[in-house]
Amino acid sequence: MSFCDNNPAIINWASEAISIPYFNPVKGRQTIYVPDFLVVYVDANQKQHTEIVEIKPSTEVTMESARSYRDKLMVAMNMAKWAAADSWARANNMRFRVVTEFDIFKNQKR
Repeated sequence: MSFCDNNPAIINWASEAISIPYFNPVKGRQTIYVPDFLVVYVDANQKQHTEIVEIKPSTEVTMESARSYRDKLMVAMNMAKWAAADSWARANNMRFRVVTEFDIFKNQKR
């Protein structure tokens, strides 16, 4: 969050600012997904962009990276959430992205 506060390209950001309906395949019912962040920023050409950002551990992103049965359930649920979020973002002229520890720490010591 300090990255968002201290980055001059970021115009506005909010935590858990939107709710997106989706079908949860693990629970077998319709429910709500609340992504981690909504970020509005300008690029190098001063074009404004809005992104929905979800932060997850890599073990909950793909079945290949899942280490346990619980991780696999989380991956199944996350894939449903993210498909709904991607559709919602596109319909609202936004981008959806998932960030893991590999994205956050790629240029830093852990």
